[in-house]
Amino acid sequence: MNREELNWQLQTIRDAETAERFAFAQYERGRISPQVMTHVARERAWINLTTNRFFAAAARHSTVKTELPVAIA
Repeated sequence: MNREELNWQLQTIRDAETAERFAFAQYERGRISPQVMTHVARERAWINLTTNRFFAAAARHSTVKTELPVAIA
């Protein structure tokens, strides 16, 4: 789903909380790319850096490895 499609669907939902839940559910199911979700979340002021469901969900899907290599002698 691209940004225009997502924005159109979100405009059809009257309740802001329901719209946010819908977008997060679509993101978690892989129907919205991280780039689109980031853009829409910023547009709609859903981003709260202290407690944020979007970043928590994004962290679960991150491909960045946090493990350190271990040398075995």
